[in-house]
Amino acid sequence: MSIFELKNVNYLYLNKLPALNDINLTIEQGEQVAILGANGSGKSTLLKLLDGLIFPSSGIVKAFGKILTENILDGEGGDFPQFFRKKVGLIFQNSEAQLFCPTVTDEIKFGPLQLDISKTEIEQRVHDVMEMLNIENLKERAPYTLSGGEKKKVVIASVLSLNPDVLLLDEPTNGLDPRTQRWLVELLLELRKSGKTIIIATHDLDIVEELSKRAVVFSEGHRIVADGETHVILNDTGLLMKVNLIHEHHHRHKEILHKHNHAHTSEHDHNHVSEI
Repeated sequence: MSIFELKNVNYLYLNKLPALNDINLTIEQGEQVAILGANGSGKSTLLKLLDGLIFPSSGIVKAFGKILTENILDGEGGDFPQFFRKKVGLIFQNSEAQLFCPTVTDEIKFGPLQLDISKTEIEQRVHDVMEMLNIENLKERAPYTLSGGEKKKVVIASVLSLNPDVLLLDEPTNGLDPRTQRWLVELLLELRKSGKTIIIATHDLDIVEELSKRAVVFSEGHRIVADGETHVILNDTGLLMKVNLIHEHHHRHKEILHKHNHAHTSEHDHNHVSEI
């Protein structure tokens, strides 16, 4: 069953700046997909389209067989808006953009409170996700007082409290220390076992093969230039260099010129540019 279908999708910011060019993409239920591309290639824009936060300038985005439009998600879709919000959860690149409640408990409750879920079930969900993510000690804390890794855990908890079938993650390892990155990878591997559809937009190639079986590659021209098995994509050095995911580093040992390929990770890229 197809979860998402995109046909000839284009997106322009401010009606003039291209962010996506002629995107055709289908994602099936239970798939784990990595959306790869340099900063500014359109990965974040794609996730926002899939989450129904923005809508294409032209073309069609379907979710669960229904065309996503602003009218449908704003109330003209009958039961579909609530169904869709239960099914799909987005974790932003910047955790602070999703945190706005007085306490961590309030943050995790917020999503379920917007849906037709009983108070008893909401309390149980909050307890369960806090226990699963080992953040019970944070429940009365104000989110703004937390560390970067703690904020990421709270955001993940607030999304998991909805128990979505589809998880969209935008640069999930950005700004995390190595231990928290490893924790996140292990969590996503566990969620994958439960049959969830997981779509990760990233330029961090270190996590991609472990977390996804399929990779979709965006060029800096905001187009899909490759779609295939992750291990095949990651071994295509020419492709990765062409889309600016790795670069060639030259240095000399005596008279011998050595070349190495380096990924554009956040640690290696000092000139980090926010993606549109």
